[in-house]
Amino acid sequence: MRIYFSFLMCCLISLESCAQKSSNQQKDHKSVKTEMKASNNNLMLDTITLGGGCYWCVEAVYEMLEGVKSVESGFSGGSIKNPTYHEVCMGTTGHAEVVQIVYDSSKIQLLDIFKVFFTVHDPTTLNSQGADVGEQYRSVIFYRNDYQQKLARQIINQLNAEKVFNTSVVTSLEMFDSFYKAEEDHQNYYQFNKEKPYCRMVIRPKIEKFEKIFKSRLKKYD
Repeated sequence: MRIYFSFLMCCLISLESCAQKSSNQQKDHKSVKTEMKASNNNLMLDTITLGGGCYWCVEAVYEMLEGVKSVESGFSGGSIKNPTYHEVCMGTTGHAEVVQIVYDSSKIQLLDIFKVFFTVHDPTTLNSQGADVGEQYRSVIFYRNDYQQKLARQIINQLNAEKVFNTSVVTSLEMFDSFYKAEEDHQNYYQFNKEKPYCRMVIRPKIEKFEKIFKSRLKKYD
């Protein structure tokens, strides 16, 4: 399916004014956003949980994004506590593979997080991403407050209205309940397994696409 990335960016950028108008709402959610001092710098930390297919892919991309403080792979949206990777892969628990992203909103806005999300995965395929098929691979945003839900809904509505994709966006919006961190060998998977076939054939192309489109937003390393 052909995705018109320039059109997608224009579509999402047009939502920035709306996001600015909603900034006061965002500041009211003290249960989500906290202020803390670290190394004499004020950090405004917020959290969002996203599912966009295999969490190895999504994790690898967001770890490179400026303003993101941490990314953990895990599971949300299911019916049992503390599921294992094997149990989720069986497709019987209702969980989605997700990444839990903690970011500094003084450096990056939630809208930018969503821009990356709707660019690096296909939000129009139900319960699948490429060869990864099953409810655990569904496109989903687990929102923690009204601001996150409203902004996500606005983006989805506009993407559909502007027909940015050939078919409608099927990304579901689900209220966040819990996050279960995946086993340690699933954390930073791409960094430790770059030459494995899945990393080379599936994850690396997503990273290359991300680096090309969001070149100015990459973390800078010494």
